[in-house]
Amino acid sequence: MPERTPETHVIDFRAAERLLDARDPRGAVKLLDQVIAAHPENTAARLLRARAFFAAAQLRPAELEFQIVLEREPDNAFAHFALARTLERANRAAEARRHFRLAAALDPQPEYLAAARFDGE
Repeated sequence: MPERTPETHVIDFRAAERLLDARDPRGAVKLLDQVIAAHPENTAARLLRARAFFAAAQLRPAELEFQIVLEREPDNAFAHFALARTLERANRAAEARRHFRLAAALDPQPEYLAAARFDGE
């Protein structure tokens, strides 16, 4: 295997974005595993890998990755929202509601507000 460089990691990251857009989340995870192994602090790569895990219905790995992102960026509204969707899909509605509400509080966009159900449900 050729030597990995920061440039090849950027190429892998961009290719993983395209694979996820093309509905190949497992291919995206495979590329991102290499990027994260070399740069474990890279939050963008972890967030993309979490999205890929979610798209592949690998809920536990998705949850863990979203949690790592939120440890580093507790004000990341998208990560809260995506973690909430992951928890919701895993039938953990009470936990999901907390993250939906945090996402809406951090960034009151319509999708987040609707999911937060501040109207009482």
